[in-house]
Amino acid sequence: MNRDHKLRLSAVLLFLSAMLGLWGCRRYEPVALEPGFDMEMVRESSISVSLEEETETEEETEEETEPETEPPEEPDLRVPTKVKGIYLASKPLNNTEFMSTFWDYMDSTELNAVVIDIKDDYGKVTYDMQNVPALVELKSIEVSIPDMPGLMQKFKEHGIYTIARIVSMRDPHLGYVKPEWCLQLPDGSVFRDNGNYAWLNPYKTEYWDYLLDIGRECARIGFDEIQFDYIRFCTERGSSECVYDEEDVKGRDKISIITEAVTYLSENLKKEGVFVSCDVFGTIIRSQIDSRSVGQSYSQMASVLDYICPMVYPSHYAKGSFNLDTPDTHPYEAIRGALQRSRSELSRAQAESAGRQAIVRPWLQSFTATWLGGGNYMQYDADAVRQEIQGVYDSGYDEWILWSASVKYFFNGFLTPSEAAEEEIRIAESRAALPPEDDPANEEETFPPELAEALNGDELYPEDEEILLQDGPIVVTE
Repeated sequence: MNRDHKLRLSAVLLFLSAMLGLWGCRRYEPVALEPGFDMEMVRESSISVSLEEETETEEETEEETEPETEPPEEPDLRVPTKVKGIYLASKPLNNTEFMSTFWDYMDSTELNAVVIDIKDDYGKVTYDMQNVPALVELKSIEVSIPDMPGLMQKFKEHGIYTIARIVSMRDPHLGYVKPEWCLQLPDGSVFRDNGNYAWLNPYKTEYWDYLLDIGRECARIGFDEIQFDYIRFCTERGSSECVYDEEDVKGRDKISIITEAVTYLSENLKKEGVFVSCDVFGTIIRSQIDSRSVGQSYSQMASVLDYICPMVYPSHYAKGSFNLDTPDTHPYEAIRGALQRSRSELSRAQAESAGRQAIVRPWLQSFTATWLGGGNYMQYDADAVRQEIQGVYDSGYDEWILWSASVKYFFNGFLTPSEAAEEEIRIAESRAALPPEDDPANEEETFPPELAEALNGDELYPEDEEILLQDGPIVVTE
């Protein structure tokens, strides 16, 4: 064997030895035992071997093989608040008499948060957002809160957490000025619900930016949280006839597109320093029928939001729900039953796919559902509301918001700040004393009959229409 052949053979053997050494390291992967190890980083890294270079300094080798590191995530500077809140329509905010007592109530009770209409049930933005060109172009601004900066400053002075409510997919205004974004019937006309309101087509992703711009402006002016309501598909009579362009749909079902929209809005608004929440039907929890119909997946939405707000009004559950003959007359038991489902559903999702989950903050009923008829409802008062709140605490949750379309609340039933502090001790004791929860996974679905009728295209009774008006939690106020 001549000298050249020997040199070539030596080089090949040296190369194979190096490769075998690397292979051995991959097999045993001792570095994987250390916290933060990223196997993909190792697989993507490489070591180049040159037979032409006789030597290579140790420093150069380390420099070449040092993996690139991603920049660290920015710290989350948002400060959460344990919310005990109420809904406020925009018009009472301009009522001097109401507001004079309102500040006193907020200062003297456990209440610490408000939900304010910013994009309302009519599709109109309630304060002057001249910084959003699309709103100006589409004439979507109808000022009912003339001094929003001053109002926000007042809220801050009183230590009140502010939530901007944005009605999303139901929008009668855009039905007239931007019909191409709306649900349409086969003849090209805009679909309208029982209230003659248009609905946005969730597959029109350009509309998402319209909502995002409104949310960003709310963040800029000082809101702590952006809450999207009616972020779902319409289920009212005739909506099944609506047609969708496959170029928009791209094979996505209702749940996929709603989850995608929520993810898009949430990820972008969190960058603005605000929290993001969504209102959802209480009945989507453990009801596949309802979930598929409206496009809301409780667990999927909870995986991308900061807060998820199920509307668990006792009046909205069908007879027999939670083994209750008339859920509206059992406020504590109805709330416990609904939120027991919530805990079970999210626990199961957490076990299947570990990851962060939204804080559950339910909407509670502060109104009397007379439309249910005699024997099916009760008069809601401070005691009934307190029963609901206790149902929240006994379910392991700490936050709640009350809904009253007429903005009439039983302020005498709220605790003082000192009483609320004492109650936290009782909450811990009451939770410890609760019996183990049964898993309601095998419960029969109790799909609300009014929605079932709407989906089947049947005519709705007046009382059913009344219930549908409050599903948002939305009741149009004059």
